[in-house]
Amino acid sequence: MYAIIETGGKQYRAVEGEFIFVEKLEAAEEEMVEFDRVLTVVTDGDVTIGKPVVVGAKVTGKVISHGKEKKIFVFKYKAKSNYRRRQGHRQPYTKVLIEKIEA
Repeated sequence: MYAIIETGGKQYRAVEGEFIFVEKLEAAEEEMVEFDRVLTVVTDGDVTIGKPVVVGAKVTGKVISHGKEKKIFVFKYKAKSNYRRRQGHRQPYTKVLIEKIEA
């Protein structure tokens, strides 16, 4: 059984007992979070697709930790004008353990 959830403007595949890395949530570590924007639920081959969300479905998880992704570099360059700019960025994330899918 798995569900497709939406949080932080992105979609994630949530499976009970697995970890997902979502956009940073304003929740403390070891706190329970609930995702109510469930787009699709799949149970033993039975697919339920929401319009746009599945009514009455929710996914519950526990915040494990917060962190930052690997650093990426943004480099701007213009030829023949000696213009160069380098900027680094690390995207914050929240690691969530999916505990329960209710549909």
